[in-house]
Amino acid sequence: MKILYFTHSLLSCWNHGNAHFLRGVLRELAAMGHDVLALEPEGNWSLANLLSDHGEEGLAAYRQAYPELRAQGYGMKDDLVALVDGADLVIVHEWNEPSLVGALGLIRAGRSDFTLLFHDTHHRAVSDPDAIRAFDLSGYDGVLAFGEALSEVYRSWGWGERVWTWHEAADIRHFRPLPGEKSGLVWIGNWGDGERTAELEDYLFRPARQAKLPLDIYGVRYPQEALATLERYGVAYHGWAPNAAAPAIFARHLATVHVPRRYYTQLLPGIPTIRVFEALACGIPLLSAPWDDSEGLFRPGEDFLFARTGDEMKGHMRAISEDADLRASLVRNGLETIRSRHSCAHRAQQLMDITASLDAQPIRSVA
Repeated sequence: MKILYFTHSLLSCWNHGNAHFLRGVLRELAAMGHDVLALEPEGNWSLANLLSDHGEEGLAAYRQAYPELRAQGYGMKDDLVALVDGADLVIVHEWNEPSLVGALGLIRAGRSDFTLLFHDTHHRAVSDPDAIRAFDLSGYDGVLAFGEALSEVYRSWGWGERVWTWHEAADIRHFRPLPGEKSGLVWIGNWGDGERTAELEDYLFRPARQAKLPLDIYGVRYPQEALATLERYGVAYHGWAPNAAAPAIFARHLATVHVPRRYYTQLLPGIPTIRVFEALACGIPLLSAPWDDSEGLFRPGEDFLFARTGDEMKGHMRAISEDADLRASLVRNGLETIRSRHSCAHRAQQLMDITASLDAQPIRSVA
């Protein structure tokens, strides 16, 4: 099967979390024998920022970790009909221009030789629904949503059985336990737009300081006030790190922390970030601020520890630092859950099952 994925970027993970999952799932699809190609707009925002900050060297970790993946840039003048020629499956990520999304739908509506799916991995369907409703998806065969709560939104928009919950997952070919001398805590994440500022203080900065554990942070988009906050709490900020370097970073630390954005605790419950999957796959104990695992993806208390308050997080941090048996148990259980349920290989097979259930018949109109 020839599979095309229209992404914002495969090459760059600079403030582009979907690149994490995309790399892993495309690699698994290629390993299954499919002809796989990612298509990304030339000069895209994520890649432009990465190259501006780090130059070509910023792509080295990705290229070393994923030598088999193929990405092709395209421009406004490129012929979309020619780009999709010969494709059996085309997937379009929601971080694309509405004009591209609509044009691909028009191509699909006029022919029946490929399946066209829309992939949504963000909260805009609830935080900015007009932006998503602006996409013309009438020519699409269906929607892949990265959580059941998001799938329900699309069902309410008339998609019915043509939306599938397709969670992110860990690329366990790359995200795996590595040896290393471990000390302190680490958090890998972007500051973003203030969606979890208070939560970061309550569940990460303050309890880490109270537990007297050093804290390392990696990420981008930290404004001056954020950097001042980190300095006030004695946090060591290291700037951007390529996602491919995360296993080695995790291997140097005792534990990491999941602090979900507010939209994923209030409006789209049950959707963890991909860092949860990746951290557990790397065998690092995970502590989490509150969120509702409504889909039963994990075994809270066994795979990771929930903290309902900042004081409880402080207690978990101290327990992790002092109890080697607790750390070993969390590592063992987390790895078991990822390897049995949440690898990119699982998601690649699910995608093949979804595609097989579609027969590329003319598309009904979706309101």
